[in-house]
Amino acid sequence: MILAVLISVLFVGGVLAWLSENLDPSFPKVVALTTMLISVAIMLTLLGESDSEWVASLNAQWIPRFGISFHLAADGLSTLLILLTGFLGVIAIGAAWDEINDRSGFFYFNLLWTLAGVVGVFTALDLFLFFFFWEVMLIPMYFMIAIWGHENKNYAAMKFFIFTQVTGMLMLISILMLAYFHYIQFGWLSFDYFDLLNVSTSGTVSMWMMLGFFAAFATKLPSMPFHSWLPDAHSQAPTAGSVILAGVLLKTGAYGLIRFAVPLFPEASMQFAPVAMTLAVLSILYCAKVAFAQTDIKRLIAYTSVSHMGFVMLGIYAWNEQALQGAVMTMLAHGLSAAALFMLAGGLQHRIHTRDMTHMGGFWAKVPRMSFAVLFFSIAALGMPGLGNFVGEFLALLGAFQASIPLTVAAAFGLIFASVYSLWVIQKVFHGEYRNSDFDDSHLSDLSRREMVYVASMMFGLVWMGMYPQSFLDMSEATIQGLLTATESITSMAQN
Repeated sequence: MILAVLISVLFVGGVLAWLSENLDPSFPKVVALTTMLISVAIMLTLLGESDSEWVASLNAQWIPRFGISFHLAADGLSTLLILLTGFLGVIAIGAAWDEINDRSGFFYFNLLWTLAGVVGVFTALDLFLFFFFWEVMLIPMYFMIAIWGHENKNYAAMKFFIFTQVTGMLMLISILMLAYFHYIQFGWLSFDYFDLLNVSTSGTVSMWMMLGFFAAFATKLPSMPFHSWLPDAHSQAPTAGSVILAGVLLKTGAYGLIRFAVPLFPEASMQFAPVAMTLAVLSILYCAKVAFAQTDIKRLIAYTSVSHMGFVMLGIYAWNEQALQGAVMTMLAHGLSAAALFMLAGGLQHRIHTRDMTHMGGFWAKVPRMSFAVLFFSIAALGMPGLGNFVGEFLALLGAFQASIPLTVAAAFGLIFASVYSLWVIQKVFHGEYRNSDFDDSHLSDLSRREMVYVASMMFGLVWMGMYPQSFLDMSEATIQGLLTATESITSMAQN
């Protein structure tokens, strides 16, 4: 029941934020922040229910004629991602606090409904319900980009919507086919995850159904060749939109691969694994190279984000405990480091009204706190030992080494490229000669106390993940062991 309450709080809070704008233009952000704090408090109660694999669940009939139920459940993996969603939801509201002044009620409505959809995606175990939440989180994000975005917002929003909607339709077709095969084999319709795990599929049909799921999840991850929507969306989205997009929405794609794509189609997934791991390596190397060619700081961070998420896909399709734990840790650490970098880049754009790095330089003396924060999160993103990103990428590579040595060696070069482009950005923007001839620097101010609180909390999270990773690994261990056990026979046959 607690999961239904959590999602309802976010939905209702979004409506109240929208309505409160009629009373006072400053009310929506207060309502939104209050809603998120209440949601985080509810999320934290999930940590006290760790005696079994599923810490919370609700299964009620919804449309029984078609075998559709309102089935929500959370295990250790879901709980970690829900907590990440709540934390970054608070950060996103903080990022929008001074930036969003036009139609703020509708903005916070879309923000909270996006987060409600994300929580639904992380907890839905009826595949029809899962698809419903998948759509719920996309439409508000489209509005956030299209209404509050920057100069090319309409193009970016439409590209985002087309990519995610078309591949989402492919996933819906696969879901319907899977439910149909369940009807053929068992005589009754069901969209329940545990029922569909028992469906026997093989051959070409199984591969095509798996690819329907893969296309939707790989697009959201994103991975080559489905990644081109992301740089446009990030560069045009408002700062809060970029924080949610990078920190939370991309993780729904990785979660879908772990929870649905591989367990529902283990044989087809193992056959497809070499292709998926190759795509992951190409994403790591190609997007790291393309990042060098960017002068727009948000596009550069977007390409580096695609590169780092390649380690997640590499770990998922290596499909062993170390690799999956690495994928989960990378998801969490990337959620913090990428969200922080986008928040800082958005804050800088809000101050000087440009994202063009050719117009920047020598900012360290002017904004030392911001400069240090960007340096910290850049070092975290490139995989500095002692921080969360290192733990995740190291475990992902360690697990991938057991599956494919050549691909693992190739992927490791991405760590070298990450070091180069991260330090290049620091040198380009914050060091060298100070230049303000191309923009008005009258509003170039350092991070405020409120912004420092948000930045420091994300720093603390990355240090905690790096120094005490076992606290996170223990939470997801039971889930990963269960998934590996369920697919163990198929995996061993594929490897032999």
